Amino acid sequence: MIRGADYVNKLKEYITLDLKKGYTQESLKQALINQGHSKFSVDRAITLAEYEFAEEAPILKTKPVITREIIETKIEEKKSFWKRLFG
Repeated sequence: MIRGADYVNKLKEYITLDLKKGYTQESLKQALINQGHSKFSVDRAITLAEYEFAEEAPILKTKPVITREIIETKIEEKKSFWKRLFG
């Protein structure tokens, strides 16, 4: 079946909207294939949608602050048997 040049872009827009609604990629992929879309065009549209999401994602420029705190453990000296017995 011959489709227009804008076919994959329309699929991409459809997938993008449904991903924003909360559907998973795998469920969308299976639904579109079951509706008669070719697996190749669905995979291509999902890849394009992923790239679009990656471009929209904010780039975090701040680095996390790592704090270190040294905790010393106190080791109590045990008295020997003879010191406990005789004081």
